[in-house]
Amino acid sequence: MTTETSPSDPFDGPAGPADPTDPVVPSDHTAARAELLDRPGLTGRPRRAALARLTDDWLAALLAAAGAPSAGVALVAVGGYGRGELSPRSDLDVLLLHDGPIARELPERIWYPVWDAGAKLDHSVRTVAEARAVAAADLKAQLGLLDARHLAGDPALTAALRSAVLTDWRAGAPARLPELRDLGRERAERHGELSFLLEPDLKEARGGLRDLVALDAVAATWLGDAPRDGLDAAAERLADVRDALHLATGRATERLSLQDQDQVAERLGVLDADTLLRQVYEAARTIAYASDVTWRAVDRVLAARSGRGRRVGRLGFPFTGAGRGPGAVARGAVARRPLAEGVVEQDGEAVLAQAARPAADPVLPLRAAAAAAQNGLTVSYATVRRLAAECRPLPVPWPDEAREQLVTLLGAGEAAVPVWEALEAEGLVTRLLPDWERVRCRPQRNAVHRWTVDRHLVETAVRAAAMTRRVARPDLLLVAALLHDIGKGWPGDHSEAGEVIVRDLAARMGFPAEDTATLAVLVRQHLTLVDTATRRDPDDPATVEAITKAVGTLTELELLHALTEADALATGPAAWSSWRASLVDGLVARAAAQLAGGGIPAVEAEPSAEQERLAVEAARTGAPALSVLAQAMGATPETEPMGVELTLAVPDRPGLLGTVAGVLALHRLTVRSAGVSELDPIGAGPVLLLSWRVAAEFGELPEAARLRADLRRALDGSLDVTRRLAERDAAAPRRRGIPTPPPLVAVAPAVASATATVLEVRAHDAPGLLHRIGRALDGADVRVRTAHVSTLGAEAVDSFYLTDPAGRPLTAERAREVAAAVREALG
Repeated sequence: MTTETSPSDPFDGPAGPADPTDPVVPSDHTAARAELLDRPGLTGRPRRAALARLTDDWLAALLAAAGAPSAGVALVAVGGYGRGELSPRSDLDVLLLHDGPIARELPERIWYPVWDAGAKLDHSVRTVAEARAVAAADLKAQLGLLDARHLAGDPALTAALRSAVLTDWRAGAPARLPELRDLGRERAERHGELSFLLEPDLKEARGGLRDLVALDAVAATWLGDAPRDGLDAAAERLADVRDALHLATGRATERLSLQDQDQVAERLGVLDADTLLRQVYEAARTIAYASDVTWRAVDRVLAARSGRGRRVGRLGFPFTGAGRGPGAVARGAVARRPLAEGVVEQDGEAVLAQAARPAADPVLPLRAAAAAAQNGLTVSYATVRRLAAECRPLPVPWPDEAREQLVTLLGAGEAAVPVWEALEAEGLVTRLLPDWERVRCRPQRNAVHRWTVDRHLVETAVRAAAMTRRVARPDLLLVAALLHDIGKGWPGDHSEAGEVIVRDLAARMGFPAEDTATLAVLVRQHLTLVDTATRRDPDDPATVEAITKAVGTLTELELLHALTEADALATGPAAWSSWRASLVDGLVARAAAQLAGGGIPAVEAEPSAEQERLAVEAARTGAPALSVLAQAMGATPETEPMGVELTLAVPDRPGLLGTVAGVLALHRLTVRSAGVSELDPIGAGPVLLLSWRVAAEFGELPEAARLRADLRRALDGSLDVTRRLAERDAAAPRRRGIPTPPPLVAVAPAVASATATVLEVRAHDAPGLLHRIGRALDGADVRVRTAHVSTLGAEAVDSFYLTDPAGRPLTAERAREVAAAVREALG
């Protein structure tokens, strides 16, 4: 606060010139303060409290020596001083409160000795009414007054001020809280995030001491409160670092500069500057996460008060209906919309369904996280806490669903970041990936890097999510992006250490040996492309040979290319440029030409005995033959089955693929993979054999008899699949979702197959996706000879081997027309 002339002049009392040289009070405050700061064993919060008490006594003595009346005048500490803790170089925020005319020299008899002692003083002289008026006009002044604490003089006057200010704050909270939140956002834009800065501002950056003041102000409104676990410890850690910084520099600075970090670490007894920064980052993340949770709760309360949301209680928690069980909500509550098995959306957050049983479902944390991120939501604080407390660790190796859900989470791009932060705040990330602890909050003392190691890994996955259309294995790209620098937590070359770690982690996640080897190559070689492109002669055959030896296959090359770009973009603006991109692109093109030794033929496995039996039955009866095998897809005794193997044999006919895919979508079955092939088991004509791996969208599989009946109705035309899907989509509530790259529909080079035209489709998975593709192919009057459909996380990677009605490959022009038709169908 600053000195201002009050609207009504308070200096109407006995006149008399102030004489700053008068011995107002004999004080050895400066010596006592120096002794306190040097006292062995007195550090941290006890020292700050002792310094505040010493200052309280000094100012109280100054007020008494100044001749203040016993009533109608009070000295009040506000702001940081009001909270009762002082850092060595903190300003003194003091208010001289009065209820009527006071002697003109009274304030000066208090302020001059403070200035003479070398203390920095923010001071003001006001009545209660004037203080309230200033607070109403200035949010920062109001925040300072919320911490008003009586020092000396008339305690009733201070009590009146506190009561009035708190009353005003609570009454004006609906208008003031959005303003407070905006102030925090502006500070974050100016000063950055404390958790990632090499020279952070301990007070102003996001996650700093100012945010703690804001959280206390929110709590004072009674409309919400921050999660308190770890918050006090985080606040104390930042305050301790600030104290050490003041003592090390001898200045009232809040910026932890590089040149001061070693001295601060030494004063705190910390191993080194890196350890100091990690502790600061940990504290800042705790505060930032608490702020995010608190402001979401505040938004819900304010929305409910304005009639835009569900009813909530005074502290931001939902009302529950008496006698209706846990989680029941009062009338008028917003509907709980299903997102995934055991996960629903409520009030803009992902929460657990009432029937969810975390203790029996170890995949639930990843499923909830993936569902939230894919829908542009975050997981509620209470839900993450419950998952951390009740869920058992995943079995090793992970069930297939866990791996798929991790990939789905990473594939959400930017929307994955707040979800990942919520999981990390409750220790769930380290539980999933034990090696994550070594890179968590680890600083990177490199001007090029803008993030800590762990956040850089997440940001790389975010960048990679935008490149999933460029690769045939988006799941491997996303996991490699997340783990490519995991070796930075170990001594030696981080690429070599990372290769060892990622082999262990990939096996833990349940990747097959071939995929594990690919991930190891990507982590080991993630710097090779950019280093080679910028340091070697691109026209030298040895340069290309170095790349082909490093990767070995076209699949690995395209993955490494995308990973290289994602890594550089996530590092910072200085790490990537159009020049570097052109060098890498040129090197990749040369290496790809050398690795391309011919087409990659479709691998058509021999039909099993069960598939042959179904084909014979379909050929003889002319009707579909269906087999459903439950507990497929890598289910283990420790987990619920993720889905089923479904095998269908149908006499070949136009429109088959799209019709069957539509029936599966109607039954809310998600296609994880599929194969389509032709058989002629008895010489009576071709039978199309469709082998599907499907999962129930919400955990309940349809009855085989009902599924078979709907397939027959769809094939004979009595069930309009397209219309039914359109009606269901129109009735479904609209969710904001997340932005995704546009679908990629391309015709593979002719060498891909000698007997068919290969159409490749890469798109974000969605209900009915395969149905739309199938309808487009049917409408284009082409035959699907074979198909290979895969869903990797949230991405569909499909290949269709097409011929014309006579069984010949399509002409180039015809192939382009078919691709355009599929592209249009996918929007």
